[in-house]
Amino acid sequence: MSNYRRAFVPGGCWFFTVNLLDRRQALLTDKIEILRDAVATTRRSHPFEIDAFVVLPDHLHAIWRLPSGDADFSARWRLIKTRFAKALPATERLSAVRFARNERGSWQRRFWEHLIRDEADYARHVEYCYYNPVKHGHVSKVYDWPYSSFHRAVRAGLFPEDWGGDKEVVGEFGERV
Repeated sequence: MSNYRRAFVPGGCWFFTVNLLDRRQALLTDKIEILRDAVATTRRSHPFEIDAFVVLPDHLHAIWRLPSGDADFSARWRLIKTRFAKALPATERLSAVRFARNERGSWQRRFWEHLIRDEADYARHVEYCYYNPVKHGHVSKVYDWPYSSFHRAVRAGLFPEDWGGDKEVVGEFGERV
């Protein structure tokens, strides 16, 4: 197994980008209830807090806080991806490698993670999550995208309903340009 250079900080806060294998599909929004169930089930067995979450048709972004003493975000993503994939009909084409490993062809194997370093870094990544549907041309206003924790942030008074970002959020977020 590969040993990726990852920052494992117990109780840390991370930003993630997770992609479908076939980026032309819209499985994540088409099957949003399956994804929500996979996340909720995983949170019951492996708790974590969701600070921000946005689901686009072919990828998602999330900011999580893990419990004190726990840094195993990889196990959580593995469980979410597995639960989501197993709930779908097995209709995807599999490569010989995926077939031999008894893997599904729903998700890219890896994900991109970034350890949040400070409050400015945190704010930049939360804004990136919320602005992402506008960036990809799915909506013209952040509030119009239904698959986002932005609505929860508005209800909590953290963002105004008409927030759209004053400028484009710049940085590395695990997405292709």
